[in-house]
Amino acid sequence: MLIALNKPFGVLSQFTSDGSANRTLADFHLPPRVYPIGRLDADSEGLLLLSDEPEWNARLLHPRRGHPREYWAQIERVPTDAALQKLACGVVVQGHRTRPCRVWRLEPPPEVPPRDPPIRYRKNVPDCWIALELTEGKNRQVRRMTAAIGHPTLRLIRVRIGGFWLGDLPAGQWRVLTPAEREQVSVQHPLSPAP
Repeated sequence: MLIALNKPFGVLSQFTSDGSANRTLADFHLPPRVYPIGRLDADSEGLLLLSDEPEWNARLLHPRRGHPREYWAQIERVPTDAALQKLACGVVVQGHRTRPCRVWRLEPPPEVPPRDPPIRYRKNVPDCWIALELTEGKNRQVRRMTAAIGHPTLRLIRVRIGGFWLGDLPAGQWRVLTPAEREQVSVQHPLSPAP
């Protein structure tokens, strides 16, 4: 079985506590013997896949596969085209150059439910939503990438894996994917609404 969960903010991508105040996946009454495929940091939100089928790990996570994932990041200040191009070409993060990726401004900003707790709001610092399509998933990669170009991430939501979109699944809810949706997850080169 393959499950899509809309992971809320403040939830670990694991079933056991790490000693922090963050909740765990055990709070969501998932079926037995499923485990997360990949992870989202506790302060990131959105699409998390879980399965009891081990082959999904290799299919989606092995670096050789370059499986696409799309993130929406709310960042401080409005980036220039040059800053976005720098992200797209790859930036050095912890001594490693990130793979080239697709990046674009989300205009108009996406309509997303408010986060609980809300992001910090600074009256004199504008923000902007960007989308990034990555084919690698290093620890805290999007946050480190946007920080590397001087635009810290305020909020981060994973909205797509392969050709499967999170859609309108409410935060904290999960569902088992249909056979057609399982095929969408496996899509290597999805058609994306990028410019």
